[in-house]
Amino acid sequence: MVTLEKLRIDMEKQLKLDKEIHTVVVQADTLEECLDDAAVQLETVVRNLEYEVEEKGYPGIMGLMKKPWKIRVYENPFVVQKKKKEQAAADSSSKDEIIEAEILNLDGKFYIRRFGAGIFVKVVLPQGTGAPVDDMDLISEARRPDNTSLDEDKLKELAKNGTDGEYVEVGSYNHIAAADAILAVDISKDEMQATITVSAPSPGGSDIPAEKIINTIKGQGVVAGIEEDKIEAFVDMPVYNVPYEVAAAVQPVHGTDAYIEYKFETDRTKLKLKETENGQVDFKELNLIQNVVEGQPLAIKVLPQRGKGGKTIMGRYLEARNGKDVPIPIGQNTKLDKDGRTIIAEKSGHVTLVGDKITVEEVYEVPGVNIKTGNITYMGTVVCRGNVDDGFSIKADGNIEIYGSVGNCHIEAGGDIVISQGVMGRDEGEIISSKSVWARFLQNVKVTAEEYIVVNDNIMNSEVTAMKKILLKGKRAQIIGGHLFATEEITAKNVGSSGGGIETILEVGYDPRKKQRLLELSEMHANILKQLEEVDLNIQTLENNKKVRRSLPKEKEEALNNFKAQRIELMDESEKMTAEMDDINSRLRELKVVGCVNASGSVYPGCKIYVRDELDEVRSETKGVTFYYDNGFVKRGKFDPTQQQEIEGPDGFATS
Repeated sequence: MVTLEKLRIDMEKQLKLDKEIHTVVVQADTLEECLDDAAVQLETVVRNLEYEVEEKGYPGIMGLMKKPWKIRVYENPFVVQKKKKEQAAADSSSKDEIIEAEILNLDGKFYIRRFGAGIFVKVVLPQGTGAPVDDMDLISEARRPDNTSLDEDKLKELAKNGTDGEYVEVGSYNHIAAADAILAVDISKDEMQATITVSAPSPGGSDIPAEKIINTIKGQGVVAGIEEDKIEAFVDMPVYNVPYEVAAAVQPVHGTDAYIEYKFETDRTKLKLKETENGQVDFKELNLIQNVVEGQPLAIKVLPQRGKGGKTIMGRYLEARNGKDVPIPIGQNTKLDKDGRTIIAEKSGHVTLVGDKITVEEVYEVPGVNIKTGNITYMGTVVCRGNVDDGFSIKADGNIEIYGSVGNCHIEAGGDIVISQGVMGRDEGEIISSKSVWARFLQNVKVTAEEYIVVNDNIMNSEVTAMKKILLKGKRAQIIGGHLFATEEITAKNVGSSGGGIETILEVGYDPRKKQRLLELSEMHANILKQLEEVDLNIQTLENNKKVRRSLPKEKEEALNNFKAQRIELMDESEKMTAEMDDINSRLRELKVVGCVNASGSVYPGCKIYVRDELDEVRSETKGVTFYYDNGFVKRGKFDPTQQQEIEGPDGFATS
């Protein structure tokens, strides 16, 4: 019968369960994407989730009227309860350790038995803080009317010192042989077990000592598996008229099968999210990639073990099964080490299980870089089939290929960077390549390449540096605004804006890094010279006061000494900077590459062209022109398309 009290209790239980369930609200274009996002936030898998739809999504028509899904997601209550039970089990194991420590504190014990015509005593000393055996209790228990002798002094000594697990004779009694305990032995048909059945002794009868039990079962042909500890326990605490095991076959120990011990996480659901300093989960750092370097151990094969044969209690051999071998799961880009058991990486990259093979993938492919993938750091080549969303980063030792567009992101590669669409850096994005960068367009972004930068459309309001050439070769190849450096050459169709008002600076004919360092040193040197002027003025003022007054107060004398020490430090810094600047200037003058700027179309007013530090400021529109260095001046020549060197590049990014 359902009562209000029962309903109240059930509702309280349900409320307690609901409080333990953590919910998140997610929003995405599809229901599947919502669930994937929620699984990441709740640190579980999609199959453990339940959800409620708050706003149903709509795919729209031709991209119009599109509406995202919005759902409230939580873990299945049964999964939550299971996790709670597992945690409770872990906690109980620690409690068991405490109980085990308490068990070590045991009181002392004693046993009194009559073997033959003698009275025997066994005393077990206490453990830890347990209570010792009371000698009077021992003596009282040993006294019986049929005793003929009893050494009570010896009993007191044994109560204090124990008997080292042995029975010690302390007296005698009137023994009646007909009243002794009766022993029967039973051996199982399969020779796997031997038991004894003992009847209790009558008054005046003897108990059965351990030696007699052992000799009796040996007399029945038992040669293996005799359990002396059980026999001793039986003598201490006899169990009468009940079969009691005293021998068991030595069971064969089957060999363990070979197995693979992995040195990386094979279950992606166990990869842990990175936490920020305040303890929040950083969903941009999902740690889904397990990078390895060439030669790194990935797994080791633990060899199968041979079995160890057993024996029946009568000595018959019991065969053991040897462990089974397993194949070594060598996959792509992995190999065996010299020991023949260790699997190592043949190349650097991302380690994963493909089927049951350990594989190191040099190329890591993702549909896009976003909240699902997090930031990517990879020791190989990264291929992104879609876009790289704002705020995310890709770092790779190899190449980076992006088939979509790039927002306000940090992209860094040890090889080439190829961006099929373009980059909208929003004045914060940065692209760094140890080789070349290929893109459709660059807008409001900082780009640095050790070799070439090749753009099909335009570069707008960007800071671009190439240690060799910057080339724009498309139909709309235009540089509008920004600051471009190149050691050898900058080539475009149009430079600047026809409307004017946008400063466009192009610099060639020198090492951009050395030039940048020279600018930094010049600014720092100017600050030091300014500080020196102030220090010299302070020193001069204090020394003039000292000449007039012949001495200075203690604090001003200390200030004068400090100013002099500061002047020495500033002079040293100034000399070091001057030497470095002279060295950079010397190298820039020795630079063999003269450098040029080419424009097949127009160069508009407002553009500043630097060739080896010499400036040509364009004041009127100029067409089909090449800017080059000659005898200390920037000169203009006719643009010659036949002089343009072709650069081989990725498909779809040809420079011609």
